[in-house]
Amino acid sequence: MSWLRALKDTARAGMTVERARLEPLVALRATAGLAIVVAAGLALLGPGSAASSAFGAFMAAIATFQKSWRPRPVLALAAGLTLAVSTFVGYLVGSSHIALFLALLAVWTFLAGLMWAAGPTAGIIASGNVAIMLVTVTLPTSVPQAAGHAAMIAAGGVVQALLIVLFPVRRWGAQRDALADALAAEADYARRLRQDPLAPFDPQPLMRARDAAAVTVRQARRRPAELHGARGLAERIRPVLASLADPAVGAPAEGPARDRVRELLAAAATVLDAAARAIRHGDPVRLPAPALAALKSPDTADLLSGAPLRAARRLAALLDDVLETAEPGTGRTADPGESMLRPSLPGLVPLVLRAVRAELRPGSPVLRHALRLTAVACAGLVIGRALPLGHAYWAPMASVMVMRPDFTQTYSRAVARFGGTLVGVAVATGIVQLAQPGMYLSGFLAVLSAGLMYVLMRTGYAVSQVFVSAYVVFLLGMGGVRWDQTVPDRVALTLVGGLLAMIGYALYPAWETPRLRTRLADWIAADGRYAAAVLHQYADPAGARRADVREALLAARDARVAWQEALDRAAGEPVRHRGLSRAAADGAGGAVAALGRGAMLLEAHLPDRAHEPVPGAAVLAQAVRTATETGAKAVRERRVPEWEEVRAVLAGGDGPGPGPVREAGEQLLESLDEVSRALRP
Repeated sequence: MSWLRALKDTARAGMTVERARLEPLVALRATAGLAIVVAAGLALLGPGSAASSAFGAFMAAIATFQKSWRPRPVLALAAGLTLAVSTFVGYLVGSSHIALFLALLAVWTFLAGLMWAAGPTAGIIASGNVAIMLVTVTLPTSVPQAAGHAAMIAAGGVVQALLIVLFPVRRWGAQRDALADALAAEADYARRLRQDPLAPFDPQPLMRARDAAAVTVRQARRRPAELHGARGLAERIRPVLASLADPAVGAPAEGPARDRVRELLAAAATVLDAAARAIRHGDPVRLPAPALAALKSPDTADLLSGAPLRAARRLAALLDDVLETAEPGTGRTADPGESMLRPSLPGLVPLVLRAVRAELRPGSPVLRHALRLTAVACAGLVIGRALPLGHAYWAPMASVMVMRPDFTQTYSRAVARFGGTLVGVAVATGIVQLAQPGMYLSGFLAVLSAGLMYVLMRTGYAVSQVFVSAYVVFLLGMGGVRWDQTVPDRVALTLVGGLLAMIGYALYPAWETPRLRTRLADWIAADGRYAAAVLHQYADPAGARRADVREALLAARDARVAWQEALDRAAGEPVRHRGLSRAAADGAGGAVAALGRGAMLLEAHLPDRAHEPVPGAAVLAQAVRTATETGAKAVRERRVPEWEEVRAVLAGGDGPGPGPVREAGEQLLESLDEVSRALRP
């Protein structure tokens, strides 16, 4: 893709207004917290302290809107307390000499960039720390006053956390939505299988539900019964649906048996949708009677036999369990020992340090982001101070808030921030000129702007920046700063900061395109380990660990998501082809997905522990594992992989005899050959 087209695409993406589900009650609670601290600050301590506390409450509320499964009060407290520390340290260093503050800014920004290794939420909170430090370091005039400002910022975070505790909005709502979305995705999958027995399935909803299921010890004791157990059932239903629909292992492609399979899939979709609605809203399950009748129909055994009949019976049993689990009001809570536990904040420290240390290597996108962010922020501060404008911190603040580890987000956010700033300051300026607001009215308008930003935050970065810009104009006006002292400076320096961010990424990029082969190789190897783990269950039903299959499946899903995210990022990069062509990437990705699907179909019919071992399954499992590891290495080295180990086992006498395992092995080999065909020049 050319640079011109990439700039057009990112500009269009940045200015896009998205349709998203709004959360007005959550936004109202956040706005109320901001209003409380601003009003208290104005009434008791004056506009300077009110502005400081407003920064803490404003950023603490933003932290609670991030996509994190941690309790929202914890996020608010973490944001408020870290902002307070950043503010106080910034003043202690920056009040004495600009060179020392520039050194502190470099260290703080580098650490903030590295925090993206711990996830987007940590990265966004850390970026907010740098941005607020740039602003608030200019407010105090003494160490005691700096301590007071830091305390007010922390108080803003505490107020937001207390409001979340005292006025919970839709308790467990995010977890309910995640689990309901997973069940709804499987319902949609069942419907698509009726028309296309080989329909693909995106595991992202199941992965998101798994993330939501990890809770703290305290949460595990309070979690509603309907949120404990349904996710595991959803995981087990998916391969059963696929095996029932696939003509290779299920019913024939046409005839009465296929008609019955379509009825069963439609009934399964109805049941899953009913369970999803009940879990999402905490209501009793309302299930149409025809769906249960289809699943319990006595003539199913007359139409289906063998593997399809076993799949139909297993599906009916699993759906019964889903309905029982989704019914609220049982009073049953989960034992913390049965839950996936999330570490506490102190327990998270060593994990974050380990993740950051893993990124301190040449070629790491996170390390490149940290270095790029540091250079741009320091350059922005120097340029801002050199320009004949006030509020020099706006240039580096704009850079810090728009920069992300990937190209598309950085450029789209830079455009969106400048466009939103133009609109926001224009509207705010017009209001100021017409109303001539005083201190209290300016405070009210600032809170109103922040509230609108909270409501519309998920509709796009450009929209949120409109209200953030208005918020800043009114907040500074609350302290007596005239609009003509802020508006020109903010517009000009926001443009400077955005341009610096874009130039910084262009000069020191972290392109995803050259790493596509590595991502594809990781996915091939992960799917190979998953297929080998499933085959090993047939080789040793009594001694094999079922947990090995689960662990391999989760690793394969992670590799698939990493590949898809890399492919999406690479699609918008303005670089010449140095990885995989789009056609090769699509073909190879589809083939690897088919490889994982073949293993999933085999997993749907795992033998019980009393079953006799399948001869040759162990040899085939080892061949699949070895071949995919060797093939992944070939993909990384830009060679076309060969799969001779698997081919030799299936062609020789050591492999499994006629039966489901051999058929699965042949399907796996066909998928691997398709990978080679896609990668062949």
